[in-house]
Amino acid sequence: MNAKGVVYGVHAVEACLQRHGARVRRLWVQQGRADARIEALLAGAAALGLEVRRASLDELSRLAGEGVHQGVLAEVDWPRPPTEDDLDDLVISRGRDLLLLVLDGVQDPHNLGACLRTAEAVGADAVVAPRDRAVGLTPTVRKVAAGAAESLPFVQVTNLARTLRGLQGAGVWVVGTAGESPTSLYGADLTGPLALVLGSEADGLRRLTRETCDLLVSIPMAGIVSSLNVSVAAGVCLFEARRQRGTPVGLA
Repeated sequence: MNAKGVVYGVHAVEACLQRHGARVRRLWVQQGRADARIEALLAGAAALGLEVRRASLDELSRLAGEGVHQGVLAEVDWPRPPTEDDLDDLVISRGRDLLLLVLDGVQDPHNLGACLRTAEAVGADAVVAPRDRAVGLTPTVRKVAAGAAESLPFVQVTNLARTLRGLQGAGVWVVGTAGESPTSLYGADLTGPLALVLGSEADGLRRLTRETCDLLVSIPMAGIVSSLNVSVAAGVCLFEARRQRGTPVGLA
């Protein structure tokens, strides 16, 4: 089953053409726009045999909704999103190397996009989030993720606590973040199959999620600021996990 959608913004469209050109239905470009970046996208579209349509600024803005399209937009047929069954298969196939980022109720599309981009950059296997009361893969998320949303599995689950318990049953160590935890992120063992769990922008981890975690850790803060943006915190945690595991060849 495919889902039609749009990708907008120069970087996001470029990544989509490079990685998922077969799924792009057509490219929309702002009338009168002919700079080097657009010409490069047009050349990529021509190589793929894609239809290109010129449109007014108003028409592109209507297609992109509230997003900043930068004069370019692609219509895409997305594949079926990964399911909880796919997550189970991933856990089995990755074994001790498994690294998941779990987001408990992140609602800002810019934060989710930034988390996806960081998770993809660090070599995480998937990002997991609840289906309800959390943002999904909107066009804004895809733009901010700059291609990561198209290459990294994003799994939305019905019951996050149940999913975490299932991961634990499969041998995955579930580590949540909480500012009041006396255990430092840097003192925790983040090797082996791991799910890093971060909470929402305003409230952090929900009670049931917190209680389900095997361990809660905090990020040491040296200044007067008491907490970090969730996407920044995700980056700190993911790269510490990657450091402890050693740098894979692709990140050397």
